[in-house]
Amino acid sequence: MREITISLPSGKKIVVPYGTRTGEIFSDPEFADQKGRIIGSLVNNEPASLSFKVEINAKVSPVLTGSREGLRIYRRSLCFLLSMASRDILPERELIIGHSLGDSYYYYFNDYDQIEAESLRRLENRMEELIQLDLPIQRRVISYAEALDYFKKRSQNDTLILVGQRNENKIPVYECDDFMDLSYGPLAPSTGMLTAFHILPYTNGFLLQYPPSSSPDTLVRFEDSPVLFSIYQEYKAWGKILGVNSVGKLNELIDSGDLSQFILVAEALHNKKIAEIADKIHERKGDVKVILIAGPSSSGKTTFTKKLSVQLQVLGFNPVIIALDDYFVPRDLTPVDGDGNLDFETIKAIDVTLLNRNLIDLFDRKEVEIPNFDFKTGNRKPAGHVLRMDDRSILVIEGIHGLNEELTPLIDKDKKYRIYVSALTQLNLDDHNRISTTDNRLLRRMVRDRKFRGYSALETLQRWPSVRRGENQNIFPFQNNADSAFNSALDYELAVLKLYAEPLLKSVKPHHELFGEAKRLLTFLHNFIHVTEKQVPPDSILREFIGDSTFKY
Repeated sequence: MREITISLPSGKKIVVPYGTRTGEIFSDPEFADQKGRIIGSLVNNEPASLSFKVEINAKVSPVLTGSREGLRIYRRSLCFLLSMASRDILPERELIIGHSLGDSYYYYFNDYDQIEAESLRRLENRMEELIQLDLPIQRRVISYAEALDYFKKRSQNDTLILVGQRNENKIPVYECDDFMDLSYGPLAPSTGMLTAFHILPYTNGFLLQYPPSSSPDTLVRFEDSPVLFSIYQEYKAWGKILGVNSVGKLNELIDSGDLSQFILVAEALHNKKIAEIADKIHERKGDVKVILIAGPSSSGKTTFTKKLSVQLQVLGFNPVIIALDDYFVPRDLTPVDGDGNLDFETIKAIDVTLLNRNLIDLFDRKEVEIPNFDFKTGNRKPAGHVLRMDDRSILVIEGIHGLNEELTPLIDKDKKYRIYVSALTQLNLDDHNRISTTDNRLLRRMVRDRKFRGYSALETLQRWPSVRRGENQNIFPFQNNADSAFNSALDYELAVLKLYAEPLLKSVKPHHELFGEAKRLLTFLHNFIHVTEKQVPPDSILREFIGDSTFKY
């Protein structure tokens, strides 16, 4: 019998038969105190299910429920369980995953405007029954023809389109009892592990609530985000009108050669929304003195700010842009985080006192010297630049703390207009698999980091968890304070970013700790047909990341 050598996290090596499943490897005494918390595995740094068969010498380590990858596996598995339960009790309905909302996913049934409370109760009860049965969930491979036949019979139309666009002879699926579905990552070993969930009615659909990263084993009270939900719904409606709400349908459009018109409409929608925001600001002309723009990393805030400024000029304003970065405190006064590193994300890294004094003076038509921060020295330059407002002037400030009242506590609310910007894609991969808005922004940042800052994909991936922590602390808690919100996502952009991102991700090798993350993103991008950057308009927000923009940065 052929044997392979497995290296465990402790450095211990064991010899096992060829094709041993990772779940069997974790029966080693080394993992005795982790048994109940192991939800997946890493095989040479690549995430895998516990039913994965190891066929080469490999470094194998467990994925625990509370880890970053463990949380992903748990959430994907809950979605699989929900789809299974829906098939069992509501087989005539087409279940569609929507988007994340707080620590939950929004779902709806296609062609159903309202979901009965009794149906949701039955759905939750069936999920609990499946959990009690502790049924095994296993990865298997089926033929291309078998996959097409299965998803056609179950009316998973978007899944059918996406599978039909592949040219692989074998299609990986996950199976539980007699239910199968696609999954773009490993799932839990059994339904019995998925005990923490709740179904909540929400508008015309419902929420599948899951544990947050801060509390991986228990649920917390749902925090609503009406601003985000309204954006998603608006863009979902547009996607439905245009007939493109999944990757498969986008690929069909690309393949047909009719994408140019779709791009024009997508960009026109952006410009229309920006013009509408400018109109709302104009309605408060005479009161609003400063526009505060905030949003997470790679949401396109800089280009949005420039495009908004153009629309404001059309309405007779003279927009004056102030960079919040110029108000950083000197480097020796910058706070440190829990790891002892300089924390540039906290609001305490901003000289709030000076900013508010400058704003008040500007509103009083005084001449003000705005600081000019030198990032090389970590201090302000000896001389800043002088500003004075006139009748047409309006200040525009872009920065992560724009929606936080602690940034401008001395400025009356009626003098401020706050805008939240983020990239909230409405596309799904298929009926039951969503596209993470975080992945969308990560790919944007990776391409921009390489093109304009010289960072490798590995360096971007290494920085990303810190970026996300900063967003969770300093941006997301304040998004509902916004007077307006703008969705900077473009439904065609991932097909453009694909060509830039794929070679970057391939530079992350199996011996790198973040290889699994790079491989996950590569697998995700594999679903898209590439679109040439020549089709991207020069004033598009996407140009902020791929270059050759009309705007100067």
